[in-house]
Amino acid sequence: MTGSVRVRYAPSPTGFPHVGNIRTAIFNWLFARHHGGTFFIRIEDTDTARTVPGSLEAILNGLRWLGMDWDEGPDVGGPYGPYFQSQRLAYYQEAARRLVEQGKAYYCYCSPERLEQMRKDQIAHKQPPGYDRHCRNLTPLERAQKEAEGIKPVVRFKMPLSGQTRFTDLIRGEVVFEHSTLDDHILLKSDGYPTYHLAHVVDDYMMKTTHVIRGEEWLSSTPRHLLLWEAMGYEPPFYAHLPLILGTDRSKLSKRHGAATITEYAEQGYLPEAMFNFLTLLGWSLDDKTEIMSVDQIIQNFSIERISPTAAIFNIEKLQWMNGVYIRKLSPEAFYEKARPFLERDKDAGPMVKRDESYVRKAIALAQDRARTLVEVADLVRFCFVDELEYSPELLIEKNMDVPRTVQVLSICHQRLSQVEPFDAVTLEQVLRPMAAELGLKTGQLFGVLRTATTGRTAAPPLFQTMEVLGKQRTLDRIKAAIVRLSG
Repeated sequence: MTGSVRVRYAPSPTGFPHVGNIRTAIFNWLFARHHGGTFFIRIEDTDTARTVPGSLEAILNGLRWLGMDWDEGPDVGGPYGPYFQSQRLAYYQEAARRLVEQGKAYYCYCSPERLEQMRKDQIAHKQPPGYDRHCRNLTPLERAQKEAEGIKPVVRFKMPLSGQTRFTDLIRGEVVFEHSTLDDHILLKSDGYPTYHLAHVVDDYMMKTTHVIRGEEWLSSTPRHLLLWEAMGYEPPFYAHLPLILGTDRSKLSKRHGAATITEYAEQGYLPEAMFNFLTLLGWSLDDKTEIMSVDQIIQNFSIERISPTAAIFNIEKLQWMNGVYIRKLSPEAFYEKARPFLERDKDAGPMVKRDESYVRKAIALAQDRARTLVEVADLVRFCFVDELEYSPELLIEKNMDVPRTVQVLSICHQRLSQVEPFDAVTLEQVLRPMAAELGLKTGQLFGVLRTATTGRTAAPPLFQTMEVLGKQRTLDRIKAAIVRLSG
């Protein structure tokens, strides 16, 4: 198989790329890269009425953001172009004409009104919906009359009326469909544009696709496609249908589960390496325990055999956890470069980013061990960039303490800290840790009071490192402000 694999990602520019769509692209890319084959992009843009401006650029940019490349496609060319279906209409029209001439397809003149009434009647009689083959056996005279009326027909495929189609899905094993359950579907619309059924078969033949790896929603259409391959006299590719992606409640994946477009994930501060790793695990696994893997590791170990036929569960909390792991793996410099743009657009941190880069670098570093996304960085260290903290005085009072006691503790800390030199994390810990016992407090009580006083929060980055970043004067000013706040 090495070197002979040709797989494609064939998006339609009718919307922005979502999780399932991109997961399909990733699995095709991994399969090609593992086997040293070719990964190409074909744009299925024949549904002109639903085309969304900007969606094609978003799709390609989303793949680039994830670190994926392609060997052939609309922007890089290749030997089997053009790579837009809208530029290949002549191929589909010729294929449809040939099928009609061979008696494997036929022209259908049914009006939309007749088809709609047919569907209503089928529903009323509790029959399965589907075309009733009204035009399948029209005589030449009847066809000529329809043509004379100026009716532009569609081309429908002549499905076998009995028998079965059996095929081996590379993920699900043997699959069987009864022909009696399938109607005569449209191949070419009256405007000369193909349906997916015809277009992808013609293109996959002409572009020498060896494997079609696509979503489970296309499984029920596969017998139609295999019969079409046979009717055209082509050798079909292998088919593999990826499992559905569901929410944690096992319902259809939606925004309420945290699902978003790839563009939105980038804007929310997810790292592309984490996103790629996470999406790969939606249906595929290396084993039953390994979760964090580099792209090279995944390529080396990827196989269709490890893709599960059961639905994958999209868990946004797992994605956030994984993104946090990747954030902590960044070097301090890389973390700063990635987090900085998110701070620049924050109203509190933004002005400081341009004014005092050294201070900003230190502040950002406080968040690296705690942030799950880059968007969270600004929120985690916003207290470093405001002149006055906003918090309720009650937050300063730890368990088993009251206002007078808290004021006393803060006053002693203010006096001691004013004498500390150098004002760094190591020295601060050496001074403050023994003070807890001296004041008859638990360390959690003392540190909790100081944490709230200096950050305005009960949960913040490590106290001593935080105080070092804030600096001596800012720390003392905030402790003094806390005393005033408690004193009313």
